[in-house]
Order: sequence, then C-alpha cells, then structure tokens
Amino acid sequence: MNRLRGFLNSYHPIVHTLILGTVMARAASSMSLPFLAIYLARHTSMSAVMIGIVIGMGSLAGTVGGFIGGTLSDRFGRRIIMLAALFGWAFVFLGFGMVKLPILFMLLNMLNGLCRSFYEPVSQALMADLTEPAKRLKVFSMRYMAINLGVAVGPLLGAFFATMNGALPFLITGIIYFIYAVTLYALLIAFGIKKIEGEKKSSVTFGSAVRVIRSDMTFRLYIFGGIIGAIGYSQVMVTLSQYLEQSFVDGVKMFAILMSVNAIVVIVMQIPLTRLAEKYTPVAAIVIGNLMFALGDVGFAFSHSLVWLIISMGIFTLGEILNYPAANMLIDKLAPEHMRGTYFGAQTLTNIGHFIGPWVGGFLLVSYGGDTLYVLMAVLTITGSIFYWRGSIRQMMAKNTSKKEFF
Repeated sequence: MNRLRGFLNSYHPIVHTLILGTVMARAASSMSLPFLAIYLARHTSMSAVMIGIVIGMGSLAGTVGGFIGGTLSDRFGRRIIMLAALFGWAFVFLGFGMVKLPILFMLLNMLNGLCRSFYEPVSQALMADLTEPAKRLKVFSMRYMAINLGVAVGPLLGAFFATMNGALPFLITGIIYFIYAVTLYALLIAFGIKKIEGEKKSSVTFGSAVRVIRSDMTFRLYIFGGIIGAIGYSQVMVTLSQYLEQSFVDGVKMFAILMSVNAIVVIVMQIPLTRLAEKYTPVAAIVIGNLMFALGDVGFAFSHSLVWLIISMGIFTLGEILNYPAANMLIDKLAPEHMRGTYFGAQTLTNIGHFIGPWVGGFLLVSYGGDTLYVLMAVLTITGSIFYWRGSIRQMMAKNTSKKEFF
C-alpha cells in the first residue's frame, strides 16, 4: 500500500489521468478502427481501392495535423486543444456508426487523423510540463505501456460487439471518448491546469514555428531517423500479415498470435527495460532498439516455423520498447520550453514513414519475396541510427557552445 501511495504521489494527478485515459482511449479505438475496412466492405458499396483511399486519408491528415495542433497548444494552451480533439473523436466514431456515403466516411477519417495528431503530441507535452525532467522517461514509458494495454484488449472486445451489430463498436467508442473528454475537462479545472497554462503560454506563431523547425538541423536529423524507423516498423505491423499468408498454411492465425506476443512482451518487459534504459542516453537506447529491430527482421526473413517467428517478434518488440519512449525523450530535451508542443507536434512528420512503408514493403514482397524484404529492412533500420547519432553530436556541440558563451 505504501509503495502504491508513493507511486501515486510521484506524479501529478493529471499525468495519472492521462495514462489511464490512454488505456481507455486506445482500447476503444482499437475496438473499432481495425475493423473499419471490413465494416466498409460489408455495409457500403465501396470498392477495395476506395476503402484503401478512405483509410489512408486519415494517416495523411494526421501527418500534417500534429504540427498544427502542437503549435496551437503552445499559443492557446494544452487544455483547449486536447479537449477539442477528444470531443472531435467522439463525433467521429458516432459518425462512423451512422453515415453511409463514401465521402462522409472519408471526411470523418480525415477528422480522425487530425484528432489523433492533435491529441497525441499535446498530451505528451502536458505530461512533460507536469513532470520533473528526471522522471519523464518513466512517464513516456508508462504511456507507451498504456497504449499497448489498450491495444491488447480492444480488438477482442470489438470482435465480440461486432457479432451483435456491425456499428456497435463505433458507437461504444464514441461514447467512451465523450465520457473521457468530460472527465478530463472536470479534472483539468479541478487541478488548476488553466493557471499553469497561463504561465506557460507563448506568443509562438505558425511562421515562427516553421522558421525554428527549418533552422533546427538536429531536429531534422531526428525526424529523418524516425521516418526510416517507421518505414521498417510498418513492415511488421502491415506487410508481415501478407508475407505469412503467402508463406505459411495458417498465416493469418500465426499473425494474430504474433500480435498477441508483441503486446504481451511490451506489458511484461516495459518496466525492467525502462529502468535499464535510464542508465544510458536516449540515443544509446534508440541505437540498441534499432539493432533489436534489425535482428527481428532478419529472424522474420529466415524463420520457417511459428516458434522462430515468435522469438523474432519477441526480439523485435524489445527494440520497440527501447526505441519509442527514448525518441520522445530526445524531442523533450531538444525542444525549447515555450515550444514543446510545437516540437512534439512536428514529430508526427515521422508518420510519413508509416504512409509510404506499406507501399515499399508491398512492392518488395511481390517483386523479390519476404526474405529479401526483411533483410533490406534490417539494413535500412540500422541506417536510421546514423541520423540519430549525428543529431546527438550536433545537440551536444550546441550545448557546449552555449555553455562557453555563458561563461
């Protein structure tokens, strides 16, 4: 009991609320979004190409939306942007369950991408605002584990509710987001976030934000590294199912098992690996994480049984645990205090990798086969570490220069 009380007192109540809300929100969205393509195919007259366009537009909207939302949060406050995103999400999912026209589905999914790109970086920035620097890696790691807890539970609930009514998962998701938005609004007011925001708001404009990002070579190197990592990561989350279906008799079932392995390894290993990563720099954690990604990819290329695929997924997931919280820490350390939301928002540009990765992976899979695809992705992922390494050197040199100028 004392340990639990100590843990609760270690972080701001809003941080705990956001982490718990992340579990609920991700469980809700993963209860419905993974089934969106199937729902559209069964309940509309859309072709497979049109369904692909509708789903892809969400990622495309989210790629640019994060920068806009992050900049607005620096100027007008985290509270307004987060709540607008959550109420917008409630509208989106209720709409998914009610509309029938393809154009309306496309507009709703674009709004879904915008809401995600607004909420994610702004909530991360608020967590950083309310947490002392020494504890931020733990907070980002807890948030990442919360995401995986939600994703582990959501699809099972979605499959259950979908058997009753195809639209039911979307309607339930919309209601959960509405409840979360109302609850968060009340807690943000109760804990005085409006006052804290008044002290942290800046006069940053889109023009000044773009100029800072364009002139920050270190940040651009980190973004390039993130895009390359996203291209490689998408081959496991998207292309792997196609590869297994082509290469194994029970490929679809094997992919479902591997996704469960991914979630279980994150839940079990997140805390011990986070404690280990705290002893090293974020760049070291990312480089080791990318090495785990590469080893996992090589394993996928040469595995001929489910056992070896499970081992490969376990290794790959260790890289995931090390990589993503550390990447958030890099941005947190790089961002000026008054532009933290802008930097976290601009970090969503790494979604470009998730947008083009499935295209590249599909082409390589069809043209050269899965073994070539995953060996090339292993090499590409290691290459991404070079950008992070160069960025860290530039950041260190800039810090040393500023110290000399100060003295």
